[in-house]
Amino acid sequence: QVQLVESGGGLVQPGGSLRLSCAASGSFASINLMAWFRQAPGKQRELVAVIYSGGTTNYADSVKGRFTISRDNAKNTVYLQMNSLKPEDTAAYYCNAHIRAALGYEYIYWGQGTQVTVSS
Repeated sequence: QVQLVESGGGLVQPGGSLRLSCAASGSFASINLMAWFRQAPGKQRELVAVIYSGGTTNYADSVKGRFTISRDNAKNTVYLQMNSLKPEDTAAYYCNAHIRAALGYEYIYWGQGTQVTVSS
């Protein structure tokens, strides 16, 4: 059974920083892309950043220049370094991964979510 376990959320003042982590565990062949989504109350879930197995990254315009996504393939872990945080970054952040099983099928997994609150 594949699981994504997130950590690193919390309360931070505007302008502060947080680092989110998401580790994949279980039995699988490989991980294709890993991504972070977020969902604020009353809003749709939105893509924040994605990183592909080769290292290519993409970001939402709202976080470009402030957030950095990275991954450690040896640890099956993706990180989201969030700097210059703003109140509008407040949301539940979800890890997402496209993971290939041993038989070749690719499945999409989600983490349980971690809350990020930016407030003074």
